[in-house]
Amino acid sequence: MAEGDAGSDQRQNEEIEAMAAIYGEEWCVIDDCAKIFCIRISDDIDDPKWTLCLQVMLPNEYPGTAPPIYQLNAPWLKGQERADLSNSLEEIYIQNIGESILYLWVEKIRDVLIQKSQMTEPGPDVKKKTEEEDVECEDDLILACQPETPAKALDFDISENRTDRRSTFQAHLAPVVCPKQVKMVLAKLYENKKIASATHNIYAYRIYCEDKQTFLQDCEDDGETAAGGRLLHLMEILNVRNVMVVVSRWYGGILLGPDRFKHINNCARNILVERNYTNSPEESSKALGKNKKVRKDKKRSEH
Repeated sequence: MAEGDAGSDQRQNEEIEAMAAIYGEEWCVIDDCAKIFCIRISDDIDDPKWTLCLQVMLPNEYPGTAPPIYQLNAPWLKGQERADLSNSLEEIYIQNIGESILYLWVEKIRDVLIQKSQMTEPGPDVKKKTEEEDVECEDDLILACQPETPAKALDFDISENRTDRRSTFQAHLAPVVCPKQVKMVLAKLYENKKIASATHNIYAYRIYCEDKQTFLQDCEDDGETAAGGRLLHLMEILNVRNVMVVVSRWYGGILLGPDRFKHINNCARNILVERNYTNSPEESSKALGKNKKVRKDKKRSEH
């Protein structure tokens, strides 16, 4: 396999794992070897009025030089409406050539379905909830950015444990606005003897630099090969900013193989969603393609 193909394959696998963690039961593997997948998208997960299935096949050249091959499946999607949606997806690809775009595609389709639902039957309660969530998210960022309240920057949230074959996973989240705070958060976490004794403490962070309009970001495997890079990739897809996630793993004596990455990403994704750090698809689209500072991951085997 050529070096370029190997790189594309790794990026595809990371995106597939991230999508599975983000969408759960909505994400379906049709043919793993052929890289064919289906995502069931609706305007409202709990009470869907409009639903569409996006089927994608990832060619070897994706994401570098070729888009996913896709098919939109919905009995109501016809004519101009189908053409408009296809044009929107293709425009997203053109604006983000070389980047992973499945998340942007799914959320663009969801936006279209939500707009369609609101035009048919307006939902002011849903809109109000979204606005309130956005305000809470902004408040978190304002508090994290105030240097006169350093104690707030060291606050961190802890997720519930996730256990599989005696291995336990737990995510920790903290707001950060500079690399110095990253070290402070780690030091604070390691004061906890249980966390300090974890087999691996995988972490990643993303800090948005307003003056340069770019992201300062980094990750650490802590011996769990490639886990830090996969965690950072998930955070990039979710377009989170000014936040650090640490996932602790206590090894239980049984190798989990690729499942360990699924648990790490699921823990991280859940705590980011719970704390309202996930952004809108529009913000994600604007953020893709910015300059990044990411050091190379350490290479060590699983255990």
